[in-house]
Amino acid sequence: MFEIIEDTLIDSIKLLPFLFITYLIMEYIEHKMGEKSKKIIKKSGKFGPIIGSALGIFPQCGFSVSATNLYAGRVITLGTLISVYLATSDEMIPIFISEGTPIHVILKILGLKLIIGIMGGFLVDFIYRFKKNKNENKADDGITHICEEEHCHCDESGIFKSAIKHTVNIFLFIIIVTFVINILVYLIGEENIANILLNKPIIGPIIAGLIGLIPNCAASVILTNMYLENVISVSSLIAGLLTSAGVGLAVLFKINKGLKENFRIVGILYSIGVIAGIILEFIGIKV
Repeated sequence: MFEIIEDTLIDSIKLLPFLFITYLIMEYIEHKMGEKSKKIIKKSGKFGPIIGSALGIFPQCGFSVSATNLYAGRVITLGTLISVYLATSDEMIPIFISEGTPIHVILKILGLKLIIGIMGGFLVDFIYRFKKNKNENKADDGITHICEEEHCHCDESGIFKSAIKHTVNIFLFIIIVTFVINILVYLIGEENIANILLNKPIIGPIIAGLIGLIPNCAASVILTNMYLENVISVSSLIAGLLTSAGVGLAVLFKINKGLKENFRIVGILYSIGVIAGIILEFIGIKV
């Protein structure tokens, strides 16, 4: 047990400077792009799934929240909302960078999420058709308030303090998640876990997809660390990251009227993520 705790702390502490630098860059991008992104997606129209996916893969704090608000006011289509959710990666990028993951691996995963996001968004719009309400003000009013309420750090006074806060929060998440994973690997055995998740192409994406539905950054932290620890395959990782919409899902149930519709949206998101993961598993996708 002592060795597990020691290894967890040492491995996590090594990530701190890389996490901070990455979040500092991300906060700068967010402050520069935040309002522009919202304006662009509001004007996306029938090309919403393309714009939504393209903007979603950039690590922007609270963008899934903004998209949720816009959908609640029927400013964007359901397909556009789904494309944003599918493309959003939350904490995957900073964790990968801090762990020294090759850039081509990160780009391939983001590329797959982008493509799946676009295809999934257009498919949903094709099925549900394009419905738009001109009431844009209704959709935009609550963004800042909800963003602050959910502590997504997108409206703080300075990028330096915001980067420190985000780094500390995710660092603590990483310690907890890594510790739990190490305990499970120790108690169950790496080979047994591999037999449960890695060698069963359907079960892996199904479980990862459920983890992805956790409505905060914990989901992407858990999934990314499980992948880095060789607990899940890359196709299961992608399945989980596709369903991981961050705090956007929590906000959806808070502001979008119609409980049945919200559960239907979650079902659509989960189905696309899991099916995509299973397909990628069967075709033997490698990164």
